[in-house]
Amino acid sequence: MKHIASRDNPQFKQLQRLAQHAGRRGERAILEGVHLCQSWRSLAGAPALAVFAEERLDRPELVELLRGVSDTMAARDILIVPATLLKHLETVETGQGVIFVVDPPVPTLPEQLDESTVWLDRVQDPGNVGTILRVCAAAGVGRVLLSTGCAAAWSPKVLRGGQGAHFALKVHEHVDLLASVERLDVPLAVTTLDQAEDLYSTALPPACAWVFGHEGQGVSAELQARAKLRVRIDHSPKVESLNVGIATALCLFEQRRQNGLR
Repeated sequence: MKHIASRDNPQFKQLQRLAQHAGRRGERAILEGVHLCQSWRSLAGAPALAVFAEERLDRPELVELLRGVSDTMAARDILIVPATLLKHLETVETGQGVIFVVDPPVPTLPEQLDESTVWLDRVQDPGNVGTILRVCAAAGVGRVLLSTGCAAAWSPKVLRGGQGAHFALKVHEHVDLLASVERLDVPLAVTTLDQAEDLYSTALPPACAWVFGHEGQGVSAELQARAKLRVRIDHSPKVESLNVGIATALCLFEQRRQNGLR
């Protein structure tokens, strides 16, 4: 293990630069907190770098995590720093004393898409993207396609919202969704108010590609025009629209209910 005590340390300066761009295209990601780091270890293996707050290494969960990475990582890739230094890398007010630096997986998009998938068309809010990824994992959807214009899937806020869902999904970023329609062996389904059937009155197929769109503009007209299934979620007129994360959950779990999925 390597101890760093100064902000002037070259490796720590490099970490600070990474923290400003973490999760963007081509950049490594930073996982914050015990739960995300444990999830990465159990599902993806060792991180590229592990950083622990020295003052918190008396906590059982951190002791266990440190012991685990020590068995699988080179000592030079495990950093012990003062909590005051770690705070410069964290994005939350009260951190848990550990971060992992990881290389986000870059899965290959299959030539044919014959399973249920979720497509995000310019969903910009990181909290919404994180929530949707978590909903997808909970609903049994294994693949999510994000267009250019979406919040970066591996950014800290999206990772916090996903709560480990990333590690159970194949997440594709900067996808040309319109071109991807040609890969589909299942119906394309959109949520829209135009020429749409009520979600709960529509027979939903066991598998489809759900498209959820921009918080203000919805799904693009081009994708709507290619959709085989158009559904709306009726709600009280007291609100203008539903949050896109809530809409995703309603659609995916109604699909599970109709098709007896467990």
